[in-house]
Amino acid sequence: MADEKEEIKNLKEKLLFKKESTWKKTDKEKVFDMAEDYKEFLKDAKTEREAFKNVLKFAKENGYKSLEDFEELKEGDRVYFKNKEKQVLLIKIGRDLEDVRMTLSHLDAPRLDLKQKPLYEGNDLCIADTHYYGGIKKYQWTNFPLSLHGIIIDRKGDKHEIVIGEEDEDPVFIVPDLLPHLGKDQLKKKLKEAVEGEDLNILVGNIPIEEGKEEAVKLQILRHLNEKYGFEEEDLMSAEIEAVPAIEPRDLGFDRSMVAAYGQDDRGHSFVSLKAFMDSNTDKTIMAGFFDKEEIGSEGNTSIQSRFLEKTVSKILQKYGDERYHEGVYSFFDGVEALSMDVSAAVNPTFKEVHDENNSINLGQGVCFVKFTGSGGKYSANDANAEFIGKVRKRFNDEDIPFHPVELGKVDKGGGGTVAKFLSRRGSEVVDMGFPLLSMHSPYEISSKVDIYNTYRAAKAFYIGE
Repeated sequence: MADEKEEIKNLKEKLLFKKESTWKKTDKEKVFDMAEDYKEFLKDAKTEREAFKNVLKFAKENGYKSLEDFEELKEGDRVYFKNKEKQVLLIKIGRDLEDVRMTLSHLDAPRLDLKQKPLYEGNDLCIADTHYYGGIKKYQWTNFPLSLHGIIIDRKGDKHEIVIGEEDEDPVFIVPDLLPHLGKDQLKKKLKEAVEGEDLNILVGNIPIEEGKEEAVKLQILRHLNEKYGFEEEDLMSAEIEAVPAIEPRDLGFDRSMVAAYGQDDRGHSFVSLKAFMDSNTDKTIMAGFFDKEEIGSEGNTSIQSRFLEKTVSKILQKYGDERYHEGVYSFFDGVEALSMDVSAAVNPTFKEVHDENNSINLGQGVCFVKFTGSGGKYSANDANAEFIGKVRKRFNDEDIPFHPVELGKVDKGGGGTVAKFLSRRGSEVVDMGFPLLSMHSPYEISSKVDIYNTYRAAKAFYIGE
């Protein structure tokens, strides 16, 4: 009987795929050290433009130069190519361009964008009208301190950058909700309808420039903006001003095991992939791509669907002297293996019924390995093939990386997409991988520090593994 119990124990150890916390198996000092750098990166990257600046600054500090500065490329060259302050590709040239490893992440995050003519007055208040960006629960963005970040191009063509609400002495901005005493009808509505898109209006002022005059508060706000920044109301037509949470990343929990921060989807992976890229010593050619517009379907000329990748690769092949330049860039993409680094959903113990327990992950259990995304029937998904998943699994296992197969909820419960399918269309092998989040797309998302660290290790293992 004892022998049988021992045999069963050995079989469990050998055959079962374990799903358990990774805290006890991971160097806590390294986990907490990386979390400090991670929070600092997110603090200074509240918009896609700011994240772009952070990535580019880090690249330059590590010896990367613009592709335009090279007459020709050779092994060891460190290169970047950028586009419109929202998109950048880093390349470390290896021994050849045959076996290329790449990570992909996106720099944009859900937010509120000011409309092109945002300011209006009502009930002695000046209000800024917004249009939300990406998939959000609208009610989460009410009664929450917001800051304004962005650029304005004035009638002369000069660019003005603004950041208001991040410093202690700065004002903040708020979308006011209805008080419960008068909200009985609102409370009868479905959650999705309780706060409409047109209700996301930000309070920006209350003092009139002259008592009793029409639009007197709005005029006072415009005078303030003109005196401080030099622009007029018409200039807001050529502006990109984003309202984002005016709260810094913070440690979460008595044990400080988690990070609460805005924009972890997906700037968290921008940090992780950037660090893994810089720390990977290999003779292979490796790349790290950072893109915009993922949260709205990767449309537009700064998204992964733009021709930015083809343009960059064409220049690389030309300067490298690769004969495939004459055959077209798609033969290059055939040799690319990539990780689409993006978040997946951790199980929320309050709402765990939306998850398939066998194909889900808890905070602290490691890296999400997502074979396919999309929604019911795998529509709009990249569905990675078994051969490539086997390769990546081996690299992770060789470095003892904790990972788990994950789907974004039960079948037909919902779904989501990443940039993976857009690279796979070019002929590359791609699979989604990243750390899990709670409260995804909210103003304050939640991650586990140990998952962030292990995702960095996974990206590094992918770059250097056989």
